[in-house]
Amino acid sequence: MFKFLNQMAKNFIEELAWRGMVHDTMPGVEEHLMESMRSAYVGFDPTADSLHIGNLVPIMLLAHYQRCGHKPVALVGGATGMIGDPSGKSSERNLLDEKTLRHNQDAIKNQLAHFLDFESDEANAAVLVNNYDWMKEFSFLDFIRDVGKHITVNYMMSKDSVKNRISSEASEGMSFTEFTYQLVQGYDFLHLYRANSCTIQMGGSDQWGNITTGTELIRRIGSGKGYAITCPLITKSDGSKFGKSEGGNVWLDAKRTSPYKFYQYWLNSSDEDAVKYIKIFTFLTKEDIDALVKEHQEAPHLRVLQKCLAKEITSMVHSDEDFENAEKASNILFSKSFKEDIKTLDEATFLDVFEGVPQAEITKSDIEEGLDMIGALAAKTNFLASNGEARRALKENSVSVNKEKVTEDYKITREDLINDTYVILNKGKRNTYILKVI
Repeated sequence: MFKFLNQMAKNFIEELAWRGMVHDTMPGVEEHLMESMRSAYVGFDPTADSLHIGNLVPIMLLAHYQRCGHKPVALVGGATGMIGDPSGKSSERNLLDEKTLRHNQDAIKNQLAHFLDFESDEANAAVLVNNYDWMKEFSFLDFIRDVGKHITVNYMMSKDSVKNRISSEASEGMSFTEFTYQLVQGYDFLHLYRANSCTIQMGGSDQWGNITTGTELIRRIGSGKGYAITCPLITKSDGSKFGKSEGGNVWLDAKRTSPYKFYQYWLNSSDEDAVKYIKIFTFLTKEDIDALVKEHQEAPHLRVLQKCLAKEITSMVHSDEDFENAEKASNILFSKSFKEDIKTLDEATFLDVFEGVPQAEITKSDIEEGLDMIGALAAKTNFLASNGEARRALKENSVSVNKEKVTEDYKITREDLINDTYVILNKGKRNTYILKVI
């Protein structure tokens, strides 16, 4: 934990800048940060009980902020989650009840605790707040009287998040509920300015309009000064959406996205993306990253950058043990001691490694006296089109059981089972099949 010592603390804006994490800042914010310890907040959408890697950029903003000696405030948008932020959206989202929101809040705090220190006795210990706590007693009449009258409709209509939704042919327009979102988020900033001496709001570049509504309320109602810092929206070099895989979002919760799949997402980054990601999603120093990039450029096929990126972020989000298991699972197909190593994987990771591989079920009685290879490849499973094709493959010495070559007289027994359930068959290098014993 970093205490704030003015002559020693890192310059937060400079730290973000070299990492490529600054899109826009309000004039004067850097000087404001160097004067003393400051509180800044980022809002998180609580519509699920897990954050996903699309949330990692704002999480890293808060983590760097705390490491630079300042006080991070993580706001869970319980009230705004009941409305729906129109920024970057083309349609309205589902609304949640309070019980679900509270559950999601607790889950999100547990995930944030991997990056932020909430338990420290230092002045810059992280704080979690929920805007539902101060919005739930706010009547509609009180809100439009005390807040709404200070912001004109013209001002609200000028925001890109509003203009884009209203002018888009694909959109069905915008409800009044969503139209008022920027006022509610703006009031959050005003409330935190008053209650927590919070003078800065941070977020993605698509949040600039909402954040500046907050700074306007602080100026008009609070007679004070608020600041905005935004970071770029992350894109992938191939044009596909960052944070998405074939299965949808890449979640921080291991139950939604396994540590193995999480690790694989980063390991499969392109060279261009890995150079960008390692600056944004790790705490490695500039010197360490420059050395890694140089090493990677000298031997790109070794994928040094991707391996380091995947290690750092998997260990942070999950644990060192989860990283080690994911790394072992990733290397297992090329392991010289495959038969022993594969048996050390838990079933969930085993299934992740072999996701999409054709499977067939056999019974325990099928292997009691040993299952012959023709049955395993064709007669019992239909992996191969015919018994004749199975015999040809066996004669060509292209068939293996758990990566060990076998002949036609080999029989599969309980000794071959992985996790007492699975057997891996290969025909050549490219064709893999899974036998599942039920």
